[in-house]
Amino acid sequence: MAEGFRHITVALDGSAHSDRALDVALELCMRYAAELTLVTVAPLPLVLSPPEPWVPPQVTDIEAGRYRDILDRAQKRCTQMGVNPAQAICLEGHVADELLTYLEKSPTDLLVVGSRGSSTAKRLLLGSVSDALVHHAKCPVLVVKMG
Repeated sequence: MAEGFRHITVALDGSAHSDRALDVALELCMRYAAELTLVTVAPLPLVLSPPEPWVPPQVTDIEAGRYRDILDRAQKRCTQMGVNPAQAICLEGHVADELLTYLEKSPTDLLVVGSRGSSTAKRLLLGSVSDALVHHAKCPVLVVKMG
């Protein structure tokens, strides 16, 4: 984009990788005077063997609260850096699917994500969220690695 980015969205999960992604998104927002949206997804619990009768898994209030806390901490970091986020969105569900659906409804010029956030075991079972976003998002995706 020749004129820079007007709207940047950063996906957060509370990991060190997503904290680094937030730092990069903040740097870009300051450089381009871009609007920033913070988004997180409280994941549904992994159910390998559903009970009978089957009841769809739900995010617990405790888990949802944990993800709202992630947004609160990110908003404080933004304030410290002099960036006022336009929105802070907490979704619930399958992480990659919810992020992709959100991006369809709320287009952005750039999505910034950490290179990983879940444990190795979860990644093997669920696949990498950043990989899914890179392959399926209709906007540019910046994957921030640690180091």
